[in-house]
Amino acid sequence: MATVGVFDSGAGGLSVLKELLRQLPGHRFVYYADNANVPYGEKSAAFITGRSREITRTLIGKGADIIVVACNTATAAAIDTLRASFPLPFVGMEPAVKPAALGTRSGVIGVLATAGTFKGSRYLTTRSNYEDGCKIVESVGKGWVELVENGILDGPKAEDTVRASVQPLLDSGADTLVLGCTHYPFLTPVIARVAGPGVKLINPAPAVARRTAQVLSEKGLLPIGTENNGDSRVELLSSGDGKVLHKLYGLVR
Repeated sequence: MATVGVFDSGAGGLSVLKELLRQLPGHRFVYYADNANVPYGEKSAAFITGRSREITRTLIGKGADIIVVACNTATAAAIDTLRASFPLPFVGMEPAVKPAALGTRSGVIGVLATAGTFKGSRYLTTRSNYEDGCKIVESVGKGWVELVENGILDGPKAEDTVRASVQPLLDSGADTLVLGCTHYPFLTPVIARVAGPGVKLINPAPAVARRTAQVLSEKGLLPIGTENNGDSRVELLSSGDGKVLHKLYGLVR
């Protein structure tokens, strides 16, 4: 069985780990939260790339056969450099604009992400491929990462913070919201309540897990007939305080 390294700026990538555990039971996972430096959204690409390289070395030292960059901002800033610098495969976060564009009824989709993700070439390229067929409106989830990193997943503060970023998208007519940061799915109940029953939320984590399984299979690291056998082993690493990391892990395992 493979060892899958996973990293994020903090605990948000656990939303991706949840799907990896569901789709790849029996494998070993090493998750690294760089929560001493969270959030990444406003940091420079050079800083994020440097941290991503250091974290990659740590995960390789832990025996990683593949690394999932479970952070949209780090994917945008660093994944090309990581692929050029290290011999193992990397799977990153892809902006889920395509399924949103294909599924919208109103012709308007809203994308929620960090400022760093919105500036990245991957997002900009994806947006340009679909903006002729639908209207794409954007909003930074201001304060959302901090909510999750502090374990505030519901309540008045969470709802007020979420509403401030979601309401402009609803006012623009969006009937589909793309969750463009791995922290955001932890706020799904609040987002859904604010958005209302007629608005669809798209979480790219299941697609990322499917892609990871595909790469493992291509590399011969997903033996036929053993994909669904055994219990997964998970090791959690943190550059800072790991209390929230362990708390949120309890919600996804």
